Amino acid sequence: MLRDLHTLNGSSVTATDGKIGAVRDFLFDDESWTVRYLVVDVGNLLKRRDVVLATAAVQQLDWTSRTLRVNFTREQVRHSPDVDTEQPVSRQQEIAMRDYFGWFAYWVDEQVYGALRSMPVGVQYPTRRKADSHLRSAWYLRGYTVSSGRSEIGHLESYIMDEASWHVGYLDVKAGDWLQSRSLLVPTDCVESISWPHHRIALSPSRRI
Repeated sequence: MLRDLHTLNGSSVTATDGKIGAVRDFLFDDESWTVRYLVVDVGNLLKRRDVVLATAAVQQLDWTSRTLRVNFTREQVRHSPDVDTEQPVSRQQEIAMRDYFGWFAYWVDEQVYGALRSMPVGVQYPTRRKADSHLRSAWYLRGYTVSSGRSEIGHLESYIMDEASWHVGYLDVKAGDWLQSRSLLVPTDCVESISWPHHRIALSPSRRI
């Protein structure tokens, strides 16, 4: 089923031994358009602290109660590696998280390891030739201008994903002005590039929207 990713923002995240925090953001791969990680605020009223948890660790997702259950303890999450979620996450940061939690590295060649969801801690994973990470903050991109060629279509509002695979199939783009605005669903396979410096998402001019 297709879902609006924005509805999960603020959802409660529960570990095997109790609540650990709330979802603040998501990190997705801008090549495969798959949500890879949850950014969870585990801080308190005085200080925010973000931790990053792989979507593969989500055991149960209740859209009605907006609750996610993960297969880690609160202690494991509390001592997880720090990750700068305000910038594109580096492969080195991903490896540090993989080594700590022992989860499957999605960027490895599945022909070698098959469709395993987790691997033993300490295993050295071969990386693909293109080793650079393409993880981006979902909410950092909100408001980015969406354009095709020289024509501006609108601004990114949210993402529509498949709840079973965490794959983002569409961008929810707000088109028009504040008096006559409308939502336009743009397939993610139409995206040609994303520019952080220019806050712009460029669509392939050869694809019809």
